[in-house]
This record gives sequence, C-alpha cells and structure tokens, in this order.
Amino acid sequence: MSETVKSTKKGLAEAAPHYAGHRERARDRFNAVGGEALADYELLELLLHIILPQRDTKALAKDLLARFGSISEVLGAPPSRLAEIKGLGATSITHLKVMQAVAQRYGRNLIDTEKPILASWTQLIDYCNRQMAFEAVEQFRILFLDKKNRLIADEVQQVGTVDHTPVYPREVIKRTLELSATALILVHNHPSGDPTPSSADVRMTKEIADVAKPLGITLHDHIIIGRSGHASMRALRLI
Repeated sequence: MSETVKSTKKGLAEAAPHYAGHRERARDRFNAVGGEALADYELLELLLHIILPQRDTKALAKDLLARFGSISEVLGAPPSRLAEIKGLGATSITHLKVMQAVAQRYGRNLIDTEKPILASWTQLIDYCNRQMAFEAVEQFRILFLDKKNRLIADEVQQVGTVDHTPVYPREVIKRTLELSATALILVHNHPSGDPTPSSADVRMTKEIADVAKPLGITLHDHIIIGRSGHASMRALRLI
C-alpha cells in the first residue's frame, strides 16, 4: 500500500468523530429490537441525532430528561424553557416542536372517523393524552360528533394560561351548529398534572350543557387530562 493511501486512511480515521461508532451501534440496536426496548434517553438520543448530526447527543438527551422528566415532556416543553438547555439553539428547538406536531398528527390519524368515537374509550383517552397531557398551558378542545357519534372535527377552541382557559358556551354551540354536529365531547388539560375538576370546570360544563340541550345537541362528556391521569365528569356524575 502506498504511503499516500496509508496517509489518507489515517487522516479519515482521525477526522471521524468519537461518537460515530456509537451512533451506528445505536441505530443497529433500534433496528434489531425496536423503540419499545430502548430506554427513554436512548430513544431521545436517536431523535437528537437527526436534529444535530454533527454533535454527540447522549449527554444532551440525559440533560433534557433530567430537566423535564420524559420524552413527552421534552417535546411538549415551551421553546423558552428548551432554550435554557445548553446545546439547543433556535433551529433545533423548532425541529423538536415539529416532531411534537408530527406525533400529535399521527395520534389524530389513528382515530377511525368511520367508527363511533365512543366505541373505544381507551383509544379516546390515549388520543387525548398524546394531544394534551404535556402542554405547558391549558387548552380547551372540542370533539364534534355526528348522529352516529363519528368524529366530524377536533378543534382547539381556546388556549389559556397555566391554570385557566376562557370558554364561552355560546361560541361552542355556534361552532357546533356550523359543523352540523349533534354531539360533543369537551376536553381540556390541567398543566399542574392533577385532573380533578375545579368548581369553575363544573360550572362551565353545566352552562354548555344547558345551552346545548334545547337545540338537540348531546354533551357526552367533559374529560380533563393531566400528567397523573384523567377525569371524566360523566363518570364522576358531574353532568
């Protein structure tokens, strides 16, 4: 082998980053065993490989999980809090938020609009959890259903603060009539993590039910989503 070829190979070896082999092994492991078998930091590290191809992302993945607690909470964290993490810039934060949006859209597409949404309570709760459980502020969303309880639309009606979302019952009913929906499921999240309904939640739900009933619109439930679980006002006999 010529000295030139030896020198070139040596130069390439020296130029390869120390984490290159680790990345390849991580990808190979994912392909072999799938994501379910990986620890959270391993899966997040693989995700960060895509965003930061020129960086060793193992330590960054662990830093993010130490700060936020889980992959879902990392993706759901506000950009301002993500910016506090050393190693994340504006572009990489945007990429994380894009991945969050893709995950939420994926969850929405899993709902079969040809089947009654109430046919699978577990699927409904899983969907709501994916959409809202780790949001940093309150969201109030409505699932609009037809007379066969099939999903017509899922819309975020209001976004509030960490502990309050303004909701206007007549606006809810107005949108229901615009979509020709005949039933509703209300959903909102509690960023505190505790899904227990507040007195304001109960009062607002009853107001919407009172306006809806004379118009032949059924309010099936009001579901509150928190990190620690969910609460159904119907199951709690609050509506």
